[in-house]
Amino acid sequence: MAASRAATTGGRFGQPLVRTLAGALWFPAALFLGFLLCFAPALHAPQPHHAKLVVAGQSLEPEVDTALQRQHPGGFDVTAVANAREARQKVLDRTAVAGYVAGRRHPVLYVAKANGMSLEQTLTKDFTALTAHHEGLTVEEVAPTVSKDLMGTTVVYFATAWSVPGYILATTLLRAVSFNRRRKLMTIAGAAALFSAVGFLLGVGLGYLPNDPSALPIAFLLTTAVATFASGVAPFTRQYFPAIGMGLFIVLSIPTSGVTPASMLPPFFQYVHAVMPLGNAVDALRGVFYFDGAGVLKPVLVLCAWITAGVALLGLDTWLHHLKAARRAEEEVQEDVEEPPVEDPSLETPTPTALPVHPHHFGEPVPMLVGTVQDGDQEPVRHAAVTVMDAGGRQLVRTTTNAQGEYAVAGLPEGYLSIVVSSLGRNPVVHRKLLQYGTVVRADFTLRGRRNEASARVPEVQGSQT
Repeated sequence: MAASRAATTGGRFGQPLVRTLAGALWFPAALFLGFLLCFAPALHAPQPHHAKLVVAGQSLEPEVDTALQRQHPGGFDVTAVANAREARQKVLDRTAVAGYVAGRRHPVLYVAKANGMSLEQTLTKDFTALTAHHEGLTVEEVAPTVSKDLMGTTVVYFATAWSVPGYILATTLLRAVSFNRRRKLMTIAGAAALFSAVGFLLGVGLGYLPNDPSALPIAFLLTTAVATFASGVAPFTRQYFPAIGMGLFIVLSIPTSGVTPASMLPPFFQYVHAVMPLGNAVDALRGVFYFDGAGVLKPVLVLCAWITAGVALLGLDTWLHHLKAARRAEEEVQEDVEEPPVEDPSLETPTPTALPVHPHHFGEPVPMLVGTVQDGDQEPVRHAAVTVMDAGGRQLVRTTTNAQGEYAVAGLPEGYLSIVVSSLGRNPVVHRKLLQYGTVVRADFTLRGRRNEASARVPEVQGSQT
């Protein structure tokens, strides 16, 4: 029997331990696997995969295609153009990564370092071997980068600096419980404008970026796209938001951003690059800086699509909250309250908090519920007990009034709340209020003396739904 009791006790205490460990480890484990499965396959030993390449002359196409297929099976898609001028223009238009012209004396290869030095080196190596029987290969650079961008990847690092803080901004906005959708969007827009301006000025000042202000709108769109979509998806993913956010904007985005040129990524990661905000922003920035605006429209439309999706999700969440509140008001149904969205594990979750009543100072929580308690003679009631409960009857916070009969509470959830005020020798009173983010609700009370025992047991309802 002792062994049986021990086994039962061990099972009873073992299950919570397993659940606790699973809850603590699933996110690090998912991130660990994401890094292993995305960074190494995408960035290790990059090779061209269906890179677009043009050659001048229809008769030359089969020869070049056959030779390149032997070196890189499936690496290049070769097409013919009329002449050397068109081959060069295709590279500048970003419809080809290189253009090859046999030439009468020396073959010429048109390349663009702005697409990434690793791609240029691969092309030069392959075509040097291809033209070994000629006197020599001339490599002509048609889109050189600034002097401090030797590898053609500096724009990727600046774009990452505009992207990842957008996700962090979304997680910190989850703590701003008093912010409605409009305030959140205004905060995102303001932060995006600041980040884009500071990043651009630093890049130009340090010599890492060309001085082209056309990059500012793209940087703004990138930060806005990440922050808006992350803010919109957070209420629907709840405790899985950190994993989904980091998975999208770090684990998938960074390996496909352009550190390795997109045409040298495996096909799966090329598809990811085509839809991720970071990869599209890098494409747009390269087009602005080095290709006279070629290939910018499509990436900009993708960034706008992310912003639109984020705004739509924020609107849907607001509509669902209003719908739920309306149903509760009409049907008076006691429901279990859902947990609020879980933030990044490194951030503090807002909780209902009683506040001292004084003018608000910077850095302190913003009151969401305030009021005064008076007696029948309009005198303040000191130390009156104020209890705030949610629609399901669960106590959220309890506080007392000060010498002026005032109270204040922050960190409350959105929806209908019941506020119960009581004081020794007086009848308790209940108010029912609708709390919405971004507004401060006021609930004032008048406590009257008890007239009989029956009235002492039944709270007087003064308030109405507001």
